[in-house]
This record gives sequence, C-alpha cells and structure tokens, in this order.
Amino acid sequence: MLTLRVNPPWGGEPLGLPINVRLHRKHGPTTLDLAEEMIRELAGWFPDRCWRLTADGAYASLAKRGLPHCELTSRMRRDAALYERPPKPSRRRRGRPRKKGRRLPTPERIAQTKSGWKRLTVNLRGKSEQRLVYTRQVLWYEVCPDRPVLLVICRDPQGQEPDDFWFTTDLAATGAQVIEQYAGRWSIEDTFRNVKQYLGGQDPQVWKGQGPERAAAFAFWLYSVTWAWFVHTHPSRPRLPIWPWYPNKLRPSYVDALAALRRCLWHRYIFSNSQPGRLPLKILSPLFRPIVEVLAYAA
Repeated sequence: MLTLRVNPPWGGEPLGLPINVRLHRKHGPTTLDLAEEMIRELAGWFPDRCWRLTADGAYASLAKRGLPHCELTSRMRRDAALYERPPKPSRRRRGRPRKKGRRLPTPERIAQTKSGWKRLTVNLRGKSEQRLVYTRQVLWYEVCPDRPVLLVICRDPQGQEPDDFWFTTDLAATGAQVIEQYAGRWSIEDTFRNVKQYLGGQDPQVWKGQGPERAAAFAFWLYSVTWAWFVHTHPSRPRLPIWPWYPNKLRPSYVDALAALRRCLWHRYIFSNSQPGRLPLKILSPLFRPIVEVLAYAA
C-alpha cells in the first residue's frame, strides 16, 4: 500500500492516507515489483512533482530501479558492504573504469567513530527529541550501484535506544530531515490498525470472486476520504469530547473523525426531516445531544 503523508493542522503525528494499493498473490509479482508499479503510476499522474518515498528495509533495493521523480529513504543493514566513490578514470589507462572505490567499514563499525557527530533537535512523530547524528556519503554497491547514497546514523544521547542506520538517495538532504522523514513512516502502521479495527478491513463480509479484495481496497479509500473531510472541515484544533478516562486528550484520533462524519450525515439525512412533535426544541436539544454523541462513537 502507498500512502500520502499529511501533517494535520492540529500538529502531532502525521496522517497516512492511502492513495494506491495492490494485491500480493502467491506465485505472482513480488512486493518490490508491486511497489515499483504503484510508484511509477503515481509519477505518471503528477509528472511535474518530485516525491520523497520512505519505506522499511525490505524495500531498500528500490533505489536501483530508477524510479522517476523519486528520492528514497530507507534502512541500511548494519553489516552492509560500503565503498567510497570510484576515482575519476584516467585518460591514459586502458580498460573499463572502476565502479567502486576503497572498501569502507560496515555501518556498525563506522558508528564507533568519535568525531563527526552533531547534536540535533529532531521532530519524532510530533515530539521534539535530542539526537546525535552522523552523516557520510557512501556507495552501497549491492543496493544502489550507479550512484552514492547518504548514510545517516542516529544515536540516543541517553543510550536507552540502539543506534539506527538509514540511507537516502537525496544527497542534498540533512541528517535531521532523513530522521524525521523515516519517523513519519509510522503513520502507515496507524493506518493499518485503524482500517482493521474501526472499518472492518481485516474481515470483509464477502467471500466470492473479487469481493474480498475490493472490500479491503474500499476500506482504505474510505479511511482517506474520512480524514480528508475532517481536515478540510476542521482547519484548526477541533473541540473534543471530555471523557472521564481520557481527560487530557489534545488531538483528534480517527475515532473522533469517524464520529464527526456520522454526526454530520445523521444531521443531514435524518434529523433535518424529523418532526419535534409536542416536545419543545429547548428540551430536544439537551435531551438528544448526549445520545447522538454516544451513538456516533459506538456505531
């Protein structure tokens, strides 16, 4: 699944809105082939845009597939075979020019160096954190043989978390940008959880033909439409209900967006045609407002 990362106006963690999906079948195209197909289709839709793709380590080899208008950020193996850039070929020397330079230590060995580190403040999923960052241009020949990549090592100054190793094909990017981009990748995990738990994407009520895959794809589209509507109608920080078990909630979740959409649809299609009867409107409003609020979250 390919998601578009959106920073909501109320801050906090970014949102991952699905914009393209593919079904992976046994003995069919690999996940790398399907990912490349989705990215090329997206690049065809918007040929004038440059995309910053963030993927986990399983998709690191996308860097050598020549994706159009795309810069990739992914994880790097701790034992990756790294090299320096090949030297410029001499005119007097015969034969094919070198493709690799001097062999470098593994990323895990490079992380043992004591110089070249910078203390930076980075935004990790909506929170500002202090990190020690080391960057260096290297050639990861096995994954990206045609051009160098930027190695980024991130270290927790407190020593509570292990070192992280990333790379990006965008040599102009800074270490902080790479760390923040990869931290925002977690939004796709939130998307999977919300679609399964609140939209029933993991258990569609259809079992024949293309019904299951269509139901799953529709659940992802519905997730994107719900968030897009909520962001458009709530450009600033929305008012949230105060629950006894969550009194300090500051930012809306997908449950809040879904409940707000239900209230809007009910008001337009149900309550607009309802007759108040003998009860005055002053009584109806405070009487049914808590009921509608509870039903919107429980539906």
